[in-house]
Amino acid sequence: MDNIYKARIADRLLARKLAGKGAVLIEGPKWCGKTTTARQQAKSLLDLGDTEVLKQSKQMMEISSKTLLQGETPRLIDEWQTITELWDTIRNEVDKRNAFSQFILTGSTVAPQAEDTVHSGTGRIGRVKMRPMSLYESGESTGSVSLTNLFDGETFEPQPNNIDLERIAFLACRGGWPQATLLEGDIALDQAFGYVDDISERDIQRVDGVKRSPERTRLLLRSYARNISQQVPYSTIKADMLSNDAKTLDEDTVADYIKALRKLFVIEDLDAWNPNIRSKAAIRTSDTRHFVDPSIGTASLGLGPKDLINDLDSFGLIFEDMAVRDLRVFAEALDGKLYHYRDSSGLECDTVLHRRNGTYGLIEVKLGGEKLINDGADALNKLADTIDTTKMKKPSFKMVLTAVGPYAYQRPDGIFVVPIGCLKD
Repeated sequence: MDNIYKARIADRLLARKLAGKGAVLIEGPKWCGKTTTARQQAKSLLDLGDTEVLKQSKQMMEISSKTLLQGETPRLIDEWQTITELWDTIRNEVDKRNAFSQFILTGSTVAPQAEDTVHSGTGRIGRVKMRPMSLYESGESTGSVSLTNLFDGETFEPQPNNIDLERIAFLACRGGWPQATLLEGDIALDQAFGYVDDISERDIQRVDGVKRSPERTRLLLRSYARNISQQVPYSTIKADMLSNDAKTLDEDTVADYIKALRKLFVIEDLDAWNPNIRSKAAIRTSDTRHFVDPSIGTASLGLGPKDLINDLDSFGLIFEDMAVRDLRVFAEALDGKLYHYRDSSGLECDTVLHRRNGTYGLIEVKLGGEKLINDGADALNKLADTIDTTKMKKPSFKMVLTAVGPYAYQRPDGIFVVPIGCLKD
């Protein structure tokens, strides 16, 4: 099992970045496969995740920091943030070598801000964002419907989907953790519970050296999970935490814990999209609450696949979190970013995939079923009608992304209905 490597979309992104940068930083949550992916292209390794190597490397930093960078290139510096001074050493070395593909850095916390280092690395150090696996990467999606093709104006014949609701529930609870995708049943599901334990008991303390309560971390994760895929303020999360045994709590404390979980790439909220519209309705700018993987939410609440099947309302919100994960992975490959839309008239769109070249797709997320699909299609058409196409492009496509359904197909009104088990970048 250790020798199995499932190809990642990040493989392509890393190769592209290395071709034009002296160093590339791979960021993302722990367990998402950063090191394994980096090793596919690295020619030598400095493993700072190894306690003994880290101890010796810290000593070497005092004597000759450049010695740590010697080795065949690209040289992988794993868990580089354990010696933050390495950032400037690497940047300086990239300047002196004046060559591409020199270093790959991996880390499970946000890179230090520019003021914490002599130089931010802009122009020298590229970045690749990794997340847990999409269903296409883990092998569950057939990939018969390509977002790239839809952006290019192509259509497709109806494509079969073989994933049912029970399987989607399992996949949401299992998550896209690479190790979990090699396992089955309860053993696969256990991985997410272990992840939440590690975050609450250890990582929340280590991220920036601030002492935080494991119990309060769990409360926050549970509250976030209860409000997943919704636009709620910190005050709502605080009130929810207070109703579940937190003794004293203020919004600043909630904000501090959320900031720490963002640094660990556990929480990744969805920004608001701000298009040119004909309507006078005010665009809502609140973020939609999301985890980097739906299994964090289900594990935080102690839920399994059967629990989701028995509560379809909650399942719908968890599925939206799952869809956002996959669409974000695909957006990276498409040189784009994912957003949501909502305005004061009540018009909303769950996700908007907007590319750097100005093209975009409107995507509503639904569990499935004729009524929900029709509701999603109506919302997409209404939003598309309000966009001022004299100031921006019309949408490249409109899609209802579903959990289930026998086929991926195009409706007579042009809207695509695509089960997530058919989608790829």
